[in-house]
Amino acid sequence: MNFPATSAESATGTPVCSAKGCRADALWVLAWNNPKLHTPERRKTWLACDEHREHLSSFLGVRGFLKDVVTLAEWESSAADR
Repeated sequence: MNFPATSAESATGTPVCSAKGCRADALWVLAWNNPKLHTPERRKTWLACDEHREHLSSFLGVRGFLKDVVTLAEWESSAADR
């Protein structure tokens, strides 16, 4: 799993939410994959603020794409361990 290298950042350098039009700081990482396109171990990521975490999770979940939801701090920590 990789930290999203292409995510947008706020003026403070903090990654922002992936929800359309949202510029709030991201607090959550939603790891997903589309089994029709990606190998099982591949993880794509969306970032979410508290307000959009449930909506984005539901969007991915109903399609069977959502694999994990963790805090941004946990994601960064696990990436640093590799």
